[in-house]
Amino acid sequence: MNFDHFQKLVDSFFSMNEAGDISPAKYNEIDAERLPPLVLAYVGDAYFTLYVRTRLLGYEQNKVRVLHTFDAKMVSAVMQSKAVKALGDQLTPAEADIVRRGRNAKSTVPKSASIAEYRYATGFEALVGYLYLGKSYDRLSEIVDRAFTAISREMTAMGKKQP
Repeated sequence: MNFDHFQKLVDSFFSMNEAGDISPAKYNEIDAERLPPLVLAYVGDAYFTLYVRTRLLGYEQNKVRVLHTFDAKMVSAVMQSKAVKALGDQLTPAEADIVRRGRNAKSTVPKSASIAEYRYATGFEALVGYLYLGKSYDRLSEIVDRAFTAISREMTAMGKKQP
């Protein structure tokens, strides 16, 4: 994105009226059902990262480098793909459909994960974003707790395999 494009976005997001007040938002309601899966994943990624960082504070509160190392690993596409696969049979049909939509969304895959892992991770993030924006907070809590547990088990198993 070039600077002119960025400036146009800023101007349209934060325009001011004659009184100097920021104009009202373009959308008054957020309908999670109608959002594109990559938008759901965008929100889900942020939510899950904050969730993991907060949970890790239960284990370490002084060493930011250690916290960052663990949270980066836990929110990686590789680990999120393992988590969503572990959740597979526990998802409702509607949730499984959101995961499928997220998996099928076209996006650029980073080198840190395989295409399949990245697609599954996008599906997981889309589900988390969908539950958050849909205000299904109890189910959201259940899903991210289970994902955290699945990822923790996977990391523990990987740690035992290394010399």
